[in-house]
Amino acid sequence: MTLACVYSRARLGLESPQVAVEVHLANGLPAFNIVGLPETSVKEAKDRVRSALINCGYEFPARRITINLAPADLPKEGGRFDLPIAVGILVASDQLPITDLHHYEFAGELALSGEIRQIIGEIPLAIATKNQGRTLFLPRKNAPQASWVRDVKIHALDHLTQLYPHFLRQSQLPLVEAKKEITATEIITEDMADVIGQPLAKRALEIAASGAHNLLFIGPPGTGKTMLASRLPGILPLMSEEEALAAAAIQSISHQSIDESSWLRRPFRAPHHTASSAALVGGGSQPKPGEISLAHNGVLFLDELPEFDRKVLDVLREPMESGEVTISRALSKQSFPARFQLVAAMNPSPTGFYNDNRSTPEQVLRYLNRLSGPFLDRIDIQIEVARLPRGIWSAENKTNENSQVIQQRVQACRQRQIQRQGIANAHLTSPQVRRYCPLSKEDNDFLELAVEKLGLSTRAHHKILKIARTLADMEASENIKHEHLIEALSYRAMDRLLRHLTDAVSV
Repeated sequence: MTLACVYSRARLGLESPQVAVEVHLANGLPAFNIVGLPETSVKEAKDRVRSALINCGYEFPARRITINLAPADLPKEGGRFDLPIAVGILVASDQLPITDLHHYEFAGELALSGEIRQIIGEIPLAIATKNQGRTLFLPRKNAPQASWVRDVKIHALDHLTQLYPHFLRQSQLPLVEAKKEITATEIITEDMADVIGQPLAKRALEIAASGAHNLLFIGPPGTGKTMLASRLPGILPLMSEEEALAAAAIQSISHQSIDESSWLRRPFRAPHHTASSAALVGGGSQPKPGEISLAHNGVLFLDELPEFDRKVLDVLREPMESGEVTISRALSKQSFPARFQLVAAMNPSPTGFYNDNRSTPEQVLRYLNRLSGPFLDRIDIQIEVARLPRGIWSAENKTNENSQVIQQRVQACRQRQIQRQGIANAHLTSPQVRRYCPLSKEDNDFLELAVEKLGLSTRAHHKILKIARTLADMEASENIKHEHLIEALSYRAMDRLLRHLTDAVSV
């Protein structure tokens, strides 16, 4: 045999398109050529493969070797094609007895010694292989994460020399066992019981968790804003297996490891305020996911919100509405999921306090104007976090609920929403808002008057209805009541603050 075809897969965003590694050995002067749009790292595979084959005791054919990576118009990058190229050469030169190559897929980077090194993007690779009904050969370090994919057949490799006895059926490699689901009791989270005081902020946090609403904390330094935000993942419902796999797929193409103890826990990302637009939404010549995609199905926490560049924050506006981000480049265009829950924290003034006589209303307004109106309009709940009252430190803290108790209520509330409409309240579309958030005529007139007085947009009007719907679900109420509307309207702290400052400046 002088021709062999080995299946592997490229990495294209969250997709893993099939690549046929075609190996041809021809007579002529010894040469080693790789064609099919390979990047530099792929072209360098010929040196790694040659050394690995020789050091493993195989014969490197002194012939004209041509490797074609098909389809030719698909960019190939990374060292994942080392293993399939080596297998193709061994099969084409009759050194590896594989008669049913079409049943297998291979991916892995080779060391010069023949050791199989880790690659990235193993979860999309495993999903695509399973859909094709093939068996996957992967590096040992990638196998645990790839085994989260249900019903995929994986053989874990440490060294190139393991292939010969396996296919000769002398010492077969066992299939990697599928991972067992992690239960909720095995997940350790930061506890809400550690937060002293702040009952209104805790209430807002539970509402945000129950309906997947975006949340903004406004308050002086040291009031617990960051501490509260870090407790949100602990009270959110655990992810379903499908959601966890989607989040893990993004992590796997971003050099992120997956912790088995937090497999079902929602991701929590907290980028520094110096982060660029590309760091948040993703970018690069070969587009890669950013922080908002890494926070998919989880929480994106932006601390010191006004310190972020205004243009950086405004790039979040479209993903906050659509739940995905599309990155376009000259050579490629990739879409990544970005259904995240935004939680932000900020000080009410550049000095950190309301009335410390260190800044004028004009300076405070200039500071707050770093946040654009359309961006703030997309934040459902805006709440003030006040300084702790005197005596709170000496009081016994026996009434604090822990995160597990709150999570059970949140889970029950979220389940009502899923049974009724299939999604969380924050993700309702305009037609769904009209269908699932009906009001009586009196309440509708009241809300329209309040929206007009406060100068709110139609989007804010819908968000108030969604919050009221969540408040009703928290009480297991079938209909939205007047008190739900009043509470929902109270969560507009930024609107009140801006209106107060604007009036002060105009006077």
